[in-house]
Amino acid sequence: MSLPLEGVKVIDLTSVMAGPYCAMVLGDLGADVIKIESFPDGDASRRFDPKVNDESYCFAVLNRNKRSVALDLKDPRGKEAFLKLAAGADIVMENFRPGVVKRLGIDYDSLAKTNPGLVYASMSGFGQTGPYGKRGGYDIIAQGMSGIMMMTGYPGGRPAKVGIAMNDIASGVTALYGILGAYIGRLRSGKGQYLETSLLEAGLAWSIWEFGAWAGAGEIPTPTGTRHRRSAPYQAYRTQDGYATVGAGNEKLWQAFCNQVCDKPEWLADPRYAKPGDRLKNADDLERDIEAVFATAPTAHWVQKMDAAGVPGGPVYSFEQTLADPQVAARKMVVEMDHPKIGRMKTLGLPIKPTGELTEIRKPAPLLGQHTAEVLGELGYGEADVAAMLAGGAAYDDARGGAA
Repeated sequence: MSLPLEGVKVIDLTSVMAGPYCAMVLGDLGADVIKIESFPDGDASRRFDPKVNDESYCFAVLNRNKRSVALDLKDPRGKEAFLKLAAGADIVMENFRPGVVKRLGIDYDSLAKTNPGLVYASMSGFGQTGPYGKRGGYDIIAQGMSGIMMMTGYPGGRPAKVGIAMNDIASGVTALYGILGAYIGRLRSGKGQYLETSLLEAGLAWSIWEFGAWAGAGEIPTPTGTRHRRSAPYQAYRTQDGYATVGAGNEKLWQAFCNQVCDKPEWLADPRYAKPGDRLKNADDLERDIEAVFATAPTAHWVQKMDAAGVPGGPVYSFEQTLADPQVAARKMVVEMDHPKIGRMKTLGLPIKPTGELTEIRKPAPLLGQHTAEVLGELGYGEADVAAMLAGGAAYDDARGGAA
């Protein structure tokens, strides 16, 4: 049995985070992902610290299951090689500033002339059209303009960025399901198509509850710290040695939390906490009461009591504590692999656990241009042709050099 995308050829023109994340998952699913890079620098994230043996660890974690081909797309010979590669591709993806691929002659319309079954995906800051269509964009810009920063953090504080590159990852995931949907459609119709998404739209599309409250009642989402906007107790509470999260989001859980976790049955008769809406309205009082109880014992004590009572809850970890947690280890979310320069390295594992063959970490991130000569040979270039391209600066191969 083979992986579901085995035999599918993906040409990845993207860099940094959103596109490479999408391409990585396609590679995990079995696709032959060929990462096209410029030289001498390649993907901008190759320069990100920390580095081990002069290789970016962040780049290595994000670019597994790919081959790297270094081409100068402004050189006629480099462009010709790319066009030959794209003619046999199933999927092409890019995240240049809008208009760049058109100027280079590698846009969807140009490539579809020789490959009508091509699925072509573009990712950008704001989309290819509209008043901001020509702007560049980064995750921080999209978080600010999608309203996320104004609803993150604590009341009265400055706008806060989500701790991870949320809009970048959201855009990568959005492009991923768009690509897979378009590819499934091609299997049925034989026709390819163009699709595009943006950091702004992908992040906005995840604000489901907030949009519903705004559209239904005109509510503007504001920062709530760790609190839920529709349920209480549903937040992180201070303990003797840290914080514990509580998710007592319905009456059954609330009763168990009062009786079995906090030993406070009187809270059930307190009019401030009688109904879900009352608890939400009096969340400040509820926080003070719960933290007065939680302050008497460490986090582990309260987590154990919640587990015994069937109330969802857990510790608030540092990232290092998360990676050391036995559940994370049991689910194999940190695995090791060998990299040609870094050596033995850790990477994040696969978050899907299938019963059959679905995803696999097959190879480490490539060195810049590691597979240039190999892929050119697959396109029918002879040894002399490859040598001439490398010597003339149209291409670069890590093992054989070039005009980098």
